[in-house]
Amino acid sequence: MEKQFVQVACNVHVEWSGLRAPSYRLYVNNELFTERTWRWRNVALDELIQLEVPAGKYKIIYELLDKKDAVIKVENMRVIKGPARIKNGNILKVL
Repeated sequence: MEKQFVQVACNVHVEWSGLRAPSYRLYVNNELFTERTWRWRNVALDELIQLEVPAGKYKIIYELLDKKDAVIKVENMRVIKGPARIKNGNILKVL
């Protein structure tokens, strides 16, 4: 099956307290895509996800590793390149 190149962008913000910066993971269809440590306060960042995948549905999930002192918010997930669209906030449908 032919693969399509798709870029997805979203705004990510982590509110946290304490001295230790929280880490989060990004999964695409239960596959670990990246793990990052959030080092900023009062900042939202644009994240770019680049995929080369066959047609189908892909669930995009952000997850904090330690939810005790932090909350992650992901907004405005959108396709910026490629034959795809976002459904239900975090489902990427590649055509």
